Amino acid sequence: MLRVAAVVLLSLGAIALAAGDGHPGAPAATHLLTAGQQDVQQKLFGTWLREQTREGVHTRRLLRLDPDGAFTERVRITEQDGRVTQLDHGGSWFYDGTNLKRKYTLMSGRPPSRLNLPFATFQVRFETRNEFLGTDHVGKHQVRYRRVQPETEL
Repeated sequence: MLRVAAVVLLSLGAIALAAGDGHPGAPAATHLLTAGQQDVQQKLFGTWLREQTREGVHTRRLLRLDPDGAFTERVRITEQDGRVTQLDHGGSWFYDGTNLKRKYTLMSGRPPSRLNLPFATFQVRFETRNEFLGTDHVGKHQVRYRRVQPETEL
């Protein structure tokens, strides 16, 4: 009986490894993508800038997507009166063949509440090799990212 249970557990573990665990950086997950989807995934590696101005508040987001599935995001918010706030976030990311998905494990340098783990999901459409449009179907908005040099600062 114990031997059967061990075989079942090992089999389940092998299935989970073969499928990837759904987390960014799971090396086995890449083989589930088509060649075209893998190309998109590889285009996502790098440093991306997103800027917007709304009601006089200018926001710059520098997003770095690493091949190992980690990401960092630095946000700089400049108010109309010149006050500046900078936030540093981080976590893990993956591309599922349609969407860029990010799970935040650090918000403003601290772990978020376990009851409210933040996620960001955008459907990705590359307009050029160095620019993509992300569509958030839940929040009903689009964002534009452009590739920048890794040493870019906010």
